[in-house]
Amino acid sequence: MARVKRGVQAKARHKKVLKQAKGFRGARSRTYKVAKQAVMRAGQYAYRDRRVKKRVFRSLWIVRINAAARENGLTYSKLIAGLKKANIDLDRKVLASIAVNDKEAFFSDCRTS
Repeated sequence: MARVKRGVQAKARHKKVLKQAKGFRGARSRTYKVAKQAVMRAGQYAYRDRRVKKRVFRSLWIVRINAAARENGLTYSKLIAGLKKANIDLDRKVLASIAVNDKEAFFSDCRTS
């Protein structure tokens, strides 16, 4: 059986991991063994936080809508219930954007609900 030399592939794999670890502190950006662990952990955090980001933004939108609704004498839950009853299909992202950028339009939405 012929001898298989894998130096080129190993070097390429190490280089790829060290490139991904660029910007990490200390040995995490210089030593392959430590960098590999750091890159794996960073990937786990990135995967988890892509899902957490959706939750965080939804709660931020709700806080903004609630604050704007209370300025107009309503609570968040009453506003959402009124909008649903009036068949106004705006999602929370759009409602929060209107509440921040166009207070008059949000006030008119509050009156219709």
